[in-house]
Amino acid sequence: MILIGLGTAAPAQRYAQRECWDVLQRAEPYARLTPRSRAILKKVLCGDNGIATRHLALDSLAEVFNLTPDVLQARFTKHAPALAVEAAYRALQDAGCAPSEIDAVLISTCTGYLCPGLTSYVSERLGLRADVFTLDLVGQGCGAALPNLRAAEALLAAKRAQKVLSVCVEVCSAAFFLDDDPGVLISACLFGDGAGAAVLARKPRPDRRRVEWKFGSSCLAPDKRDTLRFGHQGGMLRNMLSSQVPQIAGGAAAKLFAESLAAADVKRERVAGWVLHTGGRDVLLALRDKLKLSEADVRHSAAVLREYGNISSPTVFFVLQRALHDAVPDGLWWMSSFGAGFSCHGALLEVG
Repeated sequence: MILIGLGTAAPAQRYAQRECWDVLQRAEPYARLTPRSRAILKKVLCGDNGIATRHLALDSLAEVFNLTPDVLQARFTKHAPALAVEAAYRALQDAGCAPSEIDAVLISTCTGYLCPGLTSYVSERLGLRADVFTLDLVGQGCGAALPNLRAAEALLAAKRAQKVLSVCVEVCSAAFFLDDDPGVLISACLFGDGAGAAVLARKPRPDRRRVEWKFGSSCLAPDKRDTLRFGHQGGMLRNMLSSQVPQIAGGAAAKLFAESLAAADVKRERVAGWVLHTGGRDVLLALRDKLKLSEADVRHSAAVLREYGNISSPTVFFVLQRALHDAVPDGLWWMSSFGAGFSCHGALLEVG
């Protein structure tokens, strides 16, 4: 499987963490929080947590505190298809590929629900063929990009498609929740909105840098499910985030990486580039520690976190895009994501 086009999209509205803190203090839900909860919010939003700004699908930050199921669903319904289409269109342009050439479209999300799914809206707006194979993937959280890509790989390997469009889109501002749980509070300070897309094919384009999927693997730990997942309360999604996540993510990522190298018969020193989902500052530090990486190795992940926050499933598309436009050496790159489940995913890409 060859990646021949890549695109990303985020809302035009970009808010600094300090702006979020200033508006939050004037919001009615803030007054209901305990002093401890307010202190947590101030520390995360005003301290050095690796995030400077986030892109949110809001005309003003005050909108985020209108916490009703209908408002949140309307936000997802409006912005998820629009962001997915924008990222997909850019990927098609990057691939030099017409919409009519796409045989299958796979879309992952976890921050909202539509029926028919996002593939219906995206296919219509892009002008995909009526016989395009569509698959809506939900419930995989931040790690969804790699399972999505593995499904595309299967379609291409089975010769059921010549070109596949893979999309991840999250409107995290449509899953906003606020109460006195520390995990909920930290989540509210970390996540941003965005979409990423890739055009995948069986044959490369001769006029561009080649990105070939060589090996993919996953690991699922259901016993750690409650450390990171969505719950439901009052008809709304409520993110459940444990303080154990950084160490769990770091350990799982390192274990999967070692096992994948052994299965693919690849020496670690051959890995020249790193495309990692960040989660947050503490997660990135844990990844550096467990994978024995330098600050330079994770610079693209850190840059995406700094500008966008945690965009959930599209994050690795943003990181890969930056790495491809930077001076990362050709060779094998390791791409990894993790999220609800608790699940961890990895892939070896050959870039050259």
